[in-house]
Amino acid sequence: MRWVRVHRRRGGRLLRGLLALLACGAASAAELPPEDQCPLVTGLPGQPAGEDAAARRLRSGMLLAYEDVLVLRSLLPDEIWQHREQFFHDGMRMLIGPCHRRYPTLSFYREATERFGGVAKLDDEGNLSGYVAGTPFPPNDIDPRAPDAGARWAWNVEHRFRGAAHEGPFRVVDLPSTKGSIQTFSGDFFFIQTRHRADLPESGYAVPDTPDALWIAGGRFKEPFRARHLAWRQERPEEISSRYEEPDDTFVYIPTARKSRRSATAWVDGMFMPRYRVSGDQAGAGLFVGNPMGGAGGGELNPGSAASNQASEHIRRGFVGMALRPNAYVWRYEGEREILAPLNGAHKDEPNRNFGPSGLSVGADRWDVRYAVVLQGIARESNGPFQTLKLYVDYQTQQPLFLVTRRSRGTYVDVGVLVYRFSGDIPGYPLWPNGEKAMVFDPVLASFYSAQDGSGWRRESYRMISTPLSASKLRRYTTSSYLAAGR
Repeated sequence: MRWVRVHRRRGGRLLRGLLALLACGAASAAELPPEDQCPLVTGLPGQPAGEDAAARRLRSGMLLAYEDVLVLRSLLPDEIWQHREQFFHDGMRMLIGPCHRRYPTLSFYREATERFGGVAKLDDEGNLSGYVAGTPFPPNDIDPRAPDAGARWAWNVEHRFRGAAHEGPFRVVDLPSTKGSIQTFSGDFFFIQTRHRADLPESGYAVPDTPDALWIAGGRFKEPFRARHLAWRQERPEEISSRYEEPDDTFVYIPTARKSRRSATAWVDGMFMPRYRVSGDQAGAGLFVGNPMGGAGGGELNPGSAASNQASEHIRRGFVGMALRPNAYVWRYEGEREILAPLNGAHKDEPNRNFGPSGLSVGADRWDVRYAVVLQGIARESNGPFQTLKLYVDYQTQQPLFLVTRRSRGTYVDVGVLVYRFSGDIPGYPLWPNGEKAMVFDPVLASFYSAQDGSGWRRESYRMISTPLSASKLRRYTTSSYLAAGR
């Protein structure tokens, strides 16, 4: 099908018709495969010669090498398979994790879903209303043939359980195509869900005494020196549920200017990230123009002003895939399929980990066999970096597993793999305040390949913790004092 650009001025009738058209031919819903039932593949390692065509089952605990990737073709998204040399490498050892494991959830989130699941409503434009807490649309209640099936799943992705607050150090590694050198930037990051908190029914499912926002996120760079102290803070307004055009309230602390300023990018779909590569310390004395003595008719031009403006712009790096404006797209529900994905990676923080020649390979990790929903969204605005967004979403947990973007003519913009780690399996992980284990999928890695120029980037955040913050940290992150602290 040829994708077309959708402009808001064309009216709701066109969008409703397009939604109905896109829903045609979607695969019907199916029950989740039984837990521990692994799929059949051909050509497994150790299989006797002459039996290449014989189907054998994967099994949990199996180790596969790069040459065994061929047997996994039916379990990988087509986009990952086409770029397999980027995401898998010679010498890797892939550990096959559990097949269709039912990951447990915290009791309060389960109870909120049972109480409020199905209460939320969508209008003809994909806007959400009536949502309180938990999963907005229980997956088993979504009719895949309905025109709004894709939009319902997209809202489930945005309101999936992400704990209370992701907080911890991160590093972003920029990988050039041919020219230039690999660059690493590191710092600290936070994400706080302030509304629709299933664990806070006594305060209206919201964090008391915080801004009226869905969530607040931000961070500060520490290394290298030229990016040190660059910081940002982003608030997503509640109004985006009914008006996707609403901008976030985003401010950036510019070290060169030694002050905070509103971001030069007014609207961001997901998480904001400042343009850290142009944030070098270029302040200092300016250059005089006009009158060389600086009197009447003359003035000072700060050579760092342009860099300061650029540093406050958004760059699509770092925390892509963590947040979404579902109503900014017209969604197509493309069906369901069995898939292999690193939903619960086994690696810890390893600075010297081998990511292969591309620097993007995440094949040497634990990959679970999962059941996924495939969604395709057309951007309602045509002036963004891409026109279509494709998501592979885990059916049980609603975690996005793979993300693919394309231009209007179908050419790739980027292809990404998202890696998580299930906190319920980590010894010593902080408990939830009610004493339960924290059943959160921490976002520990993202690897993105830019098919346009052969470059890429990855984000590592292995020490992320997602339990509620202390009162002092909450006050610091949810007020302007976070940026006012500057250095």
